[in-house]
Amino acid sequence: MSGGLRWVADGLFPRGGNPHGVLPALLILLALVTGLVDAISFLGLGRVFVGNMTGNIVFLGFALAGDQELSTWASLLALAAFGAGAWTAGRVTRRTSEARRAFAAATAAHALLVAAALTVALVAGHDHTGARAALIGLLAYGMGLQNASVRALAVPDLVTNVLTTTLTGLAADTPGRAALRRSASVVAMFLGALTGAALHLHVGPALPLAAALTLLAVVAVVARRRARRTS
Repeated sequence: MSGGLRWVADGLFPRGGNPHGVLPALLILLALVTGLVDAISFLGLGRVFVGNMTGNIVFLGFALAGDQELSTWASLLALAAFGAGAWTAGRVTRRTSEARRAFAAATAAHALLVAAALTVALVAGHDHTGARAALIGLLAYGMGLQNASVRALAVPDLVTNVLTTTLTGLAADTPGRAALRRSASVVAMFLGALTGAALHLHVGPALPLAAALTLLAVVAVVARRRARRTS
């Protein structure tokens, strides 16, 4: 598996120009995860995002203005949980002084949070307020961990949550390998959202959560092995 991930990662850079190992391929998998969980949260948890905080800020404004289909508490909870996760990841990164080790630890913790969310969905469902609040909190905290640890890696032109800047770069800059990396993030998040929405609408939240958990477990294991080799 690592060989295939390295082949994908190397293909996103000019020949011999990838100094990040398998990390670029792992970030593409995390963009898939973002699409999966945001599909679940938007469609099943009251029109809220757990990964895209820009959307939640806008939704909060709409809700405060009186829109009845949006929830003030859900947007506030997602923003608070995401911020707490990002704060935690930032502290871990500063203490370890090694971004790759912090990324591996944050991804493992993220996988545990998604596993807890999957348990909530299987035991309590997602229709009543308590279960929704638990799912939003767990998933948004995990996405905060993910995004802060990815930010510390500083892999160029590969993002795992918000794509506005990525799309701007695709339109404004000269085509090249940077465009390929940006396109990979866009396609991965789209496919994650498409898959997550299809599974949620036809089966429920458990299956897309299980898919997200599987991807996170793969990323965590590979990232941990690579961090050990480079330490």
